[in-house]
Amino acid sequence: MNSKITIGLVAMSLIWFTACHKPRSSKSVSQNPEKDTTLITNGSQPRDTVAADTVAVVPETGEPMPFVKVNEVDFEYLTAKSKFSFKSAKQDFDNTNVNIRMKKDSIIWLSVTGVGLEVARGIITRDSIVFMDKIHRDYFVFNYDQLSKQYNFELDFDLLQSVIVGNMPFEMQEGGRFVKENDFYILKQLVGRLEVDNYIAERNQKLSRLKATELPTQNTFTLDYEDFREVGGFLFPFISHINLNVLSKEQQINETTMRLKHSKVELVNRSPGFPFNVPSSYKRKR
Repeated sequence: MNSKITIGLVAMSLIWFTACHKPRSSKSVSQNPEKDTTLITNGSQPRDTVAADTVAVVPETGEPMPFVKVNEVDFEYLTAKSKFSFKSAKQDFDNTNVNIRMKKDSIIWLSVTGVGLEVARGIITRDSIVFMDKIHRDYFVFNYDQLSKQYNFELDFDLLQSVIVGNMPFEMQEGGRFVKENDFYILKQLVGRLEVDNYIAERNQKLSRLKATELPTQNTFTLDYEDFREVGGFLFPFISHINLNVLSKEQQINETTMRLKHSKVELVNRSPGFPFNVPSSYKRKR
């Protein structure tokens, strides 16, 4: 399996494919279903999703609007079966199979499967990202500061979690404000070096789009959510589209697009386990 593909599956939205070593040929892979032994949380009836915050909507001009509740997915643990696609100037692959396990705000565990076996495994925490290529017996280690400096874009765990779950990656900031635009309430925030627009759909009060622009580079990260379905009483986006436009050192715009599509998502009330151990025989590539 191409090491650039496996790295991309871990990073999802981090775009650090240039960190990989020599290219390797890739082949299409198929999902190897695993027996599910986790305990599922089943609500008897759908319930309102958790409101991240309730904020008065104030347009650019005119009268204040009604209060807006931003509905979010609340969970302790999550499991998903998904497909990941990626396209850039140098790479293009479709529907690579990945199993996801999560502990909210803490751990993202990934297992890449193909032709009946696991070919790669990764674990993402609030401090670091570690990924094993089990075919070529090597591994990679990164922290967010390294990645942010390399790509001139602020990256963190919360942004990755948002890609998978669809919750707002940034808490309400003092000075943030809502404006009304067509069928959306847009929460405008300034988060560090990022200008962030959160598009909240009027029909379901779910985050439907996130656009972040970094100052002063004007690098942009756009995340669109689609195919909302009920999971454990919450509306959950089964498709996430990611677009990253970054200005290179040569002053060229490098565009990267990704898609994460879930086929199955479950919210569970006990840990599904996050087994991860790098064998001593594996060679560290970074």
